[in-house]
Amino acid sequence: MSTISEQLGRRGPSRFVRPVRRDWLFAVAVGLASIPLAFVAQGDNAHTPDVTGWILFGLSALTLAWRRHYPMGVLLALIVVEGTYHSLGNAHSALIVVTMVSIYSLAVAGPRRRTLIVVPSLLGLSVIMLLSINPERGVELLRIAGWILACALTGEAVRAHRTYVGAIVERAERAERTREEEARRRVAEERLRIARDLHDLLAHSITLIGVQTSVAAHVLATDPERLDRETVAKALEDIADTCRTARGELRTTLEVLREQDGAGDVRGPLPGLDGLSDLFSAARLAGAKVEQTVRVHQAPPAVGAAAYRIVQEALTNAVRHAGPETSVSVELYEEQGALRVAVTDDGAGPGGGSGTPGFGLVGMRERARSVGGTLDAGPRAEGGFAVTAVLPLTTAVGDATR
Repeated sequence: MSTISEQLGRRGPSRFVRPVRRDWLFAVAVGLASIPLAFVAQGDNAHTPDVTGWILFGLSALTLAWRRHYPMGVLLALIVVEGTYHSLGNAHSALIVVTMVSIYSLAVAGPRRRTLIVVPSLLGLSVIMLLSINPERGVELLRIAGWILACALTGEAVRAHRTYVGAIVERAERAERTREEEARRRVAEERLRIARDLHDLLAHSITLIGVQTSVAAHVLATDPERLDRETVAKALEDIADTCRTARGELRTTLEVLREQDGAGDVRGPLPGLDGLSDLFSAARLAGAKVEQTVRVHQAPPAVGAAAYRIVQEALTNAVRHAGPETSVSVELYEEQGALRVAVTDDGAGPGGGSGTPGFGLVGMRERARSVGGTLDAGPRAEGGFAVTAVLPLTTAVGDATR
């Protein structure tokens, strides 16, 4: 349903609204339907309209073409035209239908306050006009008053019904827009979460594979004639193990995403605090010297998953930017109802921890916010890089898949 502002916008800046074809057809139809009433017996003081009467009759009917846009103006014009018509003694019943339509249109257009003011005024004017024509027609006065009130009440009832229906339609449209906006928001959040999960998983695995491949290439290039087959085999086996781990975790992630859409069953939850040891082992295989202190063993699933992903990304960044020979310290402990995570490196390798922040840091902050926590990351004054996070244990916002 179009609003008034939308209709005005389509009409443009013009102040005067012209009747359309259907308005003219309606006015003509009302006029034709009223012609038979002009020949009804009118009493001693009235007669069938003469030429002037028919002209006034036609003007009254055609005035209704503007009833939808200017109901008050139409009523005022009819008072003048019909007053002249009746004062000349023309058939009084001829314009009953035209007057009824005008009063009805005024009440339908509203507002109610205007109707409550105009209708009593019109009743008073009708009384004065009728008494001036024939003071003895009291029954006629009651009949006219009844028609005026009936038309006004009918118009007011129709207006109230239209307003009610319009409100229902507007609420339905607003609810539909809200549902669409909520659906778009959820899709955007889901896309962001999937991108974050895949980034954490693939960036970590690809970084480890890159480091392990570099080790194998270094062994092959150092002394091809005295090839250390055992070292090369160990590096290739580490690459294979990393690929298998990444494939398994990727499969678990996809199964969780499918389960959220109602398809498939989850074979196991995403890694939490119990998976930290695997992260430490993988970082050591890449050449990093990892020292861990974990003084918390249980946490809400969402908090555990967030901590796991933060540690995973921090270790990945340490190996990637600070070099495989870097020393990394990882601490997880509970303090004041929160899980505190701290990952620092010494930046001893190439890059010295000065890598450009990318999606990894953004993802870690989003992980922390998803459970109501905070995260800080940046270079340390003594060199290297530090990531610290505070994750509330009492308010687990989100779910374990995040």
